[in-house]
Amino acid sequence: MHRYTTLFAMLATSALSAQTTAPMLVDVDWLATHLNDRNLVLLHVGPKDAYDTSHIPGARHITLDDIARPRDPKELTLELPTPESLRAKLESFGIGDNSRIVVYFGAKQVLQSSTRVIFTLDYLGLADHTSLLNGGFPAWTAAGKPVTTAAPAPATPGKLAAKPTRDLVVDAAFVKSVPQSKDQKLIDARLPNFYKGTDPTYEKSGHIPGAINLPFAELMDDHLMLDRPRIEQIFTAAGIKPGDTTVVYCHIGQQATAVIFASRLLGYPVKLYDGSFEDWAKNSRGPVEK
Repeated sequence: MHRYTTLFAMLATSALSAQTTAPMLVDVDWLATHLNDRNLVLLHVGPKDAYDTSHIPGARHITLDDIARPRDPKELTLELPTPESLRAKLESFGIGDNSRIVVYFGAKQVLQSSTRVIFTLDYLGLADHTSLLNGGFPAWTAAGKPVTTAAPAPATPGKLAAKPTRDLVVDAAFVKSVPQSKDQKLIDARLPNFYKGTDPTYEKSGHIPGAINLPFAELMDDHLMLDRPRIEQIFTAAGIKPGDTTVVYCHIGQQATAVIFASRLLGYPVKLYDGSFEDWAKNSRGPVEK
């Protein structure tokens, strides 16, 4: 009887473990231990030439073009595609409903591109399966972990259920309403020279009225790491309170996702103005202020 009780406990523990939400951040030691897990999908974000030169074994190269609408000079940059086409593209990387996904930035240190990939996965409902490698490829190589130039074998296509997308994206009309809300904060994730209007963007200088500046580049420390207590201090200094919904924009909806990732790390509800300042300026959505 004891033997069957023990077996039942082991199976229950295994099932519970399989359902455990993935942490938003993993370190290089965790990844090294799980690198050969059957359900792991490892995504390298960064220039293709850098990937070809050196990457983590088993990693597949992904670009922002893979997860955006086709480029069109008449349209906004880096807009989300239809859920159907997005699921099909991610399935081609081997991603399915049971995948454990880890995203990392390459040697070029493109945090904001990595978080854009993660935001897109979150949009499709895959946040509980997805982690960012803290410190990215630089942390991996600094720890003396193995690298390769060999691309992995073509992925066996995954299968993603057609579920509703998450309510994470807002438009200019929503953004205009944020300054009047007590529990929402409009955040400009661009560098201060753009926020202050020192340098123009899309022929307009300044920021959307009511926005506070929280530059995406300040989130990482000198070792390219994301540290929760440090990020918490940055958010507190910016006047963001627990329970606030952070509504974030940047130039084209890329840098903003780094701030959104940090917001989620602290437990804040998040929204992305995907059109960002490009939409606000090009389509004359409203005034700007310095």
